[in-house]
Amino acid sequence: MKAAVVVTPGTISVETVPDPTPGPYDVVVKPAAVGICGTDLHIMDGEFAPAFPIVPGHEFAGEIVAIGTRVDGYAVGDQVAVDPSLYCGYCYYCKRSRGNQCENWNAIGVSRSGAAAEFVAAPMANLFPLPAHLPARDAALIEPLSCAVRGFDVLPRRLADNFLIYGSGTMGLMMLELAKRAGAATVSMVDLNPDRLETAKRLGCSAAVTDAAELDAPRGWDIVIDCTGAAPAIRDGLARVGRGGTFLQFGVAGYDARVEIEPYEIYRREITITGSMAVLHSFDRAGELMAAGVLPPEVFISHRFPLDRYAEALDQFRAGVGRKIIIEP
Repeated sequence: MKAAVVVTPGTISVETVPDPTPGPYDVVVKPAAVGICGTDLHIMDGEFAPAFPIVPGHEFAGEIVAIGTRVDGYAVGDQVAVDPSLYCGYCYYCKRSRGNQCENWNAIGVSRSGAAAEFVAAPMANLFPLPAHLPARDAALIEPLSCAVRGFDVLPRRLADNFLIYGSGTMGLMMLELAKRAGAATVSMVDLNPDRLETAKRLGCSAAVTDAAELDAPRGWDIVIDCTGAAPAIRDGLARVGRGGTFLQFGVAGYDARVEIEPYEIYRREITITGSMAVLHSFDRAGELMAAGVLPPEVFISHRFPLDRYAEALDQFRAGVGRKIIIEP
């Protein structure tokens, strides 16, 4: 089969690799859509993936084309989305329902061969069956949405909070949509990219600016979320959390990113600083939200590329052009 392979950090090519075969509790999926996200850039840059070469692609949905001997409840031809998370189930954190902190953590498309290929293997336990009205070519959005759902799991649950979100790329826009449905009083967006701010306006944010200083918020915000991973945005966002508020580090920062904090201000204003990493008991809930129409695919998906143009799609994503970029193997 053909697959996009990150041969070494910074080098990617489409190559012929062996077809996957399902284990007893596995299925083989023919991906209809594979999303590109910031994690893929980190893999390309030599971070996250424990070994190379690696086939990326952890946001995906498609059709089951083969099943293992012990698979139950699924059949060839079923349309599914796949949670890429692979937890061991027996380590200290897994036993405490913290699988995303698994000491033996793996993921399809990160440490195991992923979906930027004609076929990919996945455990039966990680499947979400797609309803007939939700096309697999749009359902690759479920995985990033499940990360956003996990982000909201760690936030306080209060009606009429005021949100400030840095970054109006795919994840920032998903956070916007969830905040609206979580009862936010206002949701303001900050981004340096005017095209992305226009999309935020289209989705009904309260304000869309290139600098949070343009906004009138003398008391700060109840919830500040960074979806950029960029140190300047994180630094600015921490300073804008109101008394008793929460700062969520959601964007994936580089390993070498550093931001100074003011411990006295955290103490004085009783600020909570928290993080959210990947998926945790949130994939099926995201699938249900997607099936209910929470995200309009025609807004969130801006570009679709064939597998042979994976490197071009990755370069476009790095340049910040478009929103969710999809590979269609």
